[in-house]
Amino acid sequence: MRAVRMTAPREPLADAELPRPTPGAQEVLVRVRAAGICHSDVHYRAGRSRVEPLPLTLGHEVAGEIVAVGQGVPESRIGERVALHYLVTCGNCVWCTSEREIFCERALMLGHFTDGGWAEYITVPSRNAVHVPDNVPIEQAAIMMCSSATSLHALRQGRLAVGERVLVIGAGGLGMSAVQLAHILGAQQVIAMDRDAGKLAQAAQFGATTVLAAAHDTPAQLAEQVREATGGQGVDVVLDLVTSEATIALALKAVAPRGRVVVVGLNDRPLPVDTYAGLIGREATLVGSNDHTLQELEELMRYAADGRLRLGEVVARRVRLEAAVIDGGLDELEEGRGVVRTVVVPG
Repeated sequence: MRAVRMTAPREPLADAELPRPTPGAQEVLVRVRAAGICHSDVHYRAGRSRVEPLPLTLGHEVAGEIVAVGQGVPESRIGERVALHYLVTCGNCVWCTSEREIFCERALMLGHFTDGGWAEYITVPSRNAVHVPDNVPIEQAAIMMCSSATSLHALRQGRLAVGERVLVIGAGGLGMSAVQLAHILGAQQVIAMDRDAGKLAQAAQFGATTVLAAAHDTPAQLAEQVREATGGQGVDVVLDLVTSEATIALALKAVAPRGRVVVVGLNDRPLPVDTYAGLIGREATLVGSNDHTLQELEELMRYAADGRLRLGEVVARRVRLEAAVIDGGLDELEEGRGVVRTVVVPG
């Protein structure tokens, strides 16, 4: 089968021909129909986040159809449309049995520590194959596995309550889902902030009640705009989907007393925090958010099936399963000029 693999950090991806995998006990073989290109993949290729063992097939936003099953999996699942929970875990430890599989000591992430979905086929444990309702397009189901799921988990980590105000910093793939999901969970006001006017316009279409351009203003100036937009109160929850020195400073200035700042974006450098002015003085909470749970994926599928989560406009481009083409998409994301979401379609 064809696959696109990372061979070394800071090197171009490579096309490869690999044996088609065979499902083992309690596993399914999935023909990949769509696999997203995520900003995390930029970090992997650049060596900012460890990837092993190399060479490795990247791609962690994966959806397709089950074409074969291993021992212990009902044959009735063959032909089922599925999207893949990208955390392959033991399934038996205290973390896995309490809906906290993120912390399983044996967890392996697809496309990061075990082969992912930039290939024609992939095997995963059957429990990782989440049913995709008939009215949910397979390409949208693929990107829900990371961008939408990460946003939903972050909002849960921020303890968003009905009637609260939310600031979403970064209106890319995660941000478009975050805006919609914040409304689904009951936010009364959702502010989207980004440097790209086109992304802000799209965020407004998805329900952002206020959009703020972050081109040249300082964090203090941007925080003041957030306060003006909220009648001087600030926001209850900030999702920092970028995570830089500037965005953390902005978030801690914009959050209301006893508000929560949720850090989601990846950064490879320590970030300074003014502990008194930013945290202690207003009793704010700084929260980390990583990955998501299987139950959240099933929740997302319900939102997509009933039309509350719309991702059709988010999937802006479809590309071939070729290393040079995917490298081009990663280059665009790294340079900040990529479309919101690109999906690899193996054909």
